[in-house]
Amino acid sequence: MRAKNGTLHKNRRKRLMKKAEGYRGGRHRLYRFARIAVMKAGFHAFNDRRRKKRDMRALWIQRINAAVRERGLSYSRFIDLANKAGIQMNRKTLAELAFSDPRAFDIVVETARKAA
Repeated sequence: MRAKNGTLHKNRRKRLMKKAEGYRGGRHRLYRFARIAVMKAGFHAFNDRRRKKRDMRALWIQRINAAVRERGLSYSRFIDLANKAGIQMNRKTLAELAFSDPRAFDIVVETARKAA
C-alpha cells in the first residue's frame, strides 16, 4: 500500500477550518466555502491595516480643526502657522493635546500666532 500524505491533507484542512471558526453558516462548517471566506478575510485584514492609518489621521485632523476653530483659526491656517513657528508636534500629539489638555493647546496656538 502506498502512502498518500493523508495526515498532511488532514492537517492543512484542519488549520484552515480553525481560522474559519466563528464564521456564519456553512463558512465555518464546509471546507470549500471556508477556504474562500478565510482568503477574503485575509485580503480585508491586509487592506484594513493600511486603511486604519488613513482613518486615524483623518480623525486627528478633525479634532484639531474643531479645537482651532474655537480659537478663531482654520485647520489649514493653524498648520501653516505652526510650521512657520517651528512647532515640531505631529497631528496625533496635537489632537491628543487638544482633547485632553485644552490649556496646553491654547499655549501652542498662541505660540503659532505670535511667531507669524
